[in-house]
Amino acid sequence: MPYLTRAKARTAGTGFDTGLGVPGPAHPLLAPTEWAELSRRGAALHWVVLNIADGPGVLPDPHCLEAAGRLRNAGVRVLGHLDIRYGARAFGETVADARRYLDWYQVDGFLLDCCPADRDSLPGTGRTATALRALRDDAHIVLGHGTHPYPGYVECADQLVTFRGSWSDYRWSQAAEWTADHEPERFCHFVHGVPRGHLDEALRIARWQGAATIYFTDRTERGGRTDPWEGMPGYWDEIVSLVGTGVSE
Repeated sequence: MPYLTRAKARTAGTGFDTGLGVPGPAHPLLAPTEWAELSRRGAALHWVVLNIADGPGVLPDPHCLEAAGRLRNAGVRVLGHLDIRYGARAFGETVADARRYLDWYQVDGFLLDCCPADRDSLPGTGRTATALRALRDDAHIVLGHGTHPYPGYVECADQLVTFRGSWSDYRWSQAAEWTADHEPERFCHFVHGVPRGHLDEALRIARWQGAATIYFTDRTERGGRTDPWEGMPGYWDEIVSLVGTGVSE
């Protein structure tokens, strides 16, 4: 399998803890069971993204404040969703939304979704990350590239999303060689359409490629009309039980 050809590969015995990063469940009114389950499963979660209306919305939402508070009480980071439109969004708009997230929901950091990956966009992304840390110096910042970016981006954030896509692509994917110089907790993989019978294989790929934060779901993307990340996978209990068990290579 191609993912086994990676140089300087990490094995399951390297001591890092795999956990779940939840990229954006539906609004708590639409998915109350999912949010309650996330609070219950705090130990398995690295973070959960809060996305009210493709951002913080225009007014504070008491339902989202309550849901975020339950997660923080369970020891889970809550990240505000910021769509930076591959570098095309105005810097001031992004910072203003970040302030609303902090003022209204006391978030612990941010997911910069639709983050550019090219070298030329690196200074702008770095400026945004610096501004976010000026608002909260311990902000946990995740760059949502969805692919392997230019290596310099690793200096801008706590984590990079280096894969976001389908199982059919993921099972034959390879990690960029430069990622082997960094710890697994720096990388995240989001994979949709993973069949229940392939969960062990998907976890082995993540561990082999050195990604400590993962989210796998059997939900699928359909013509851009269905968001596979909004609901829980059908095998939620199973994947929670598998995370951290050290699936063998």
